[in-house]
Amino acid sequence: MRGQHHWRKPVVAVAAVLAGITLSSGVAAAGEDGWGQPTPGSDGAGDSYYPQDGNGGYDVADYNLKVSYDPPTRQLTGVQDISARATQSLSSFNLDLQGLTVDSVEVNGRAAKFARTGEHELVITPAKALHRGQPFGVKIAYHGVPAAINDPKLGPNGWQFGKSGGAFAAGEPKSASTWYPVNDTPLDKATFHLAITVPDEWGVISNGRERGTHKTPKGTTHVWAEETPVVPYMTTVAIDKWTFERSKRADGTPIVSSYAPGTPDSTKQAEAKLPEILDFLESKFGPYPVDAAGGIFLAEPIGFSLETLSRPIYSGRAGNVQTIVHENAHQWYGDSVAVKHWKDVCLNECFASYAQWLWSEAKDGQDLKARYLNTVKGATPAFWAGKLYDMGPGNEFTYVYSKGPLMLHALRNTIGQQAFDRVLKSWPSAHRDGNASMQEFQRFTERFAHQNLQGFFDAWIYGNGKPADQYLYPGDLKPAA
Repeated sequence: MRGQHHWRKPVVAVAAVLAGITLSSGVAAAGEDGWGQPTPGSDGAGDSYYPQDGNGGYDVADYNLKVSYDPPTRQLTGVQDISARATQSLSSFNLDLQGLTVDSVEVNGRAAKFARTGEHELVITPAKALHRGQPFGVKIAYHGVPAAINDPKLGPNGWQFGKSGGAFAAGEPKSASTWYPVNDTPLDKATFHLAITVPDEWGVISNGRERGTHKTPKGTTHVWAEETPVVPYMTTVAIDKWTFERSKRADGTPIVSSYAPGTPDSTKQAEAKLPEILDFLESKFGPYPVDAAGGIFLAEPIGFSLETLSRPIYSGRAGNVQTIVHENAHQWYGDSVAVKHWKDVCLNECFASYAQWLWSEAKDGQDLKARYLNTVKGATPAFWAGKLYDMGPGNEFTYVYSKGPLMLHALRNTIGQQAFDRVLKSWPSAHRDGNASMQEFQRFTERFAHQNLQGFFDAWIYGNGKPADQYLYPGDLKPAA
């Protein structure tokens, strides 16, 4: 995510077969003890900042969502089909859904009881308990007028309305639960399939690849498929009177970008550099980890742009090359490799911000040593007090954008260019489609650097004061005498 005035932040059958293989092999031994007594799944995924977000007891493989949306009335009607596997024996389980009305729930084709609790908990009790390792399907019919989550520090997250009368979904750390039932945690990635019907005059863009359109009595249905496992808040849909531009990378990866009415030519010219930007980022971070690309350019000057998977969504004020570099760097750092906990968010934002430094160095000839030293010289005590790890809920999207790239440049000069390059390129492939923590990154870097980096990580990341000179001026970063 990149803020505007300051940095801040937001194959069903195949899945069932794979889950069945897991059940018949890896879980077979567990069957000998009856898979355990069925109990309710937890009503949160346990993140220390957002403990009620997400849920426990199961793992989602795929979301298959069919939605109708009427812009004049803002009414959304949806049917969500979820393919999942129980990770414990379940008497009941929860999903996250903000505000919308649930009409019916089925589990494995049978009507299930359901109730709403708390701010966003949908508690589902299947007619028959689920055994640990069992694949299962959930069908939820629902409707209503979606509304954003208004966070006092982070602002609106989720479903928002455009000036044109359209709508879009964007937000971090949560967004998806404002428009579909979901296990809203970075720890549960899943593929995402969307068929959305809108009146004929409206266009739609979402994640992944276009799978065609067809006419219906209610308008036109637009079908999108994201086959790369995605964290829920990185899913999106945007409805507007778009101008579309379609092209391909040299390797055939489709690029689809959409521009709201009134988008300036300068924004389109910046997005035209996307193939070059992705080629550059591949040279630094390894193969592009997603099978589609592009961008969604809003008219609204919202407070951030966001790295929605395969197709970042941009504020109306953010159509520039630096922001496009930042959000696409996230496809490696933040999307393909997502955080284990929100206190690890530097693994997303510090790296995407440093990607801008690398672009400026390679493409604009910027002297990064001078940039680093000038920034250090002008830094205030408040700047050094800013935390890059465990900064507290609502404070995730602050110093990771300014102090974060300084830290990575210091790390580059501490371990040397060769080791740093290997870390940047190897980390995304080692954790592709997974989650990771800062402690794992530290151990990973130490292996490539062949040195203990505890002092460096304590000074720059785990602590919140100005680093001692040995960590502030490593390698050739010594200031002029």
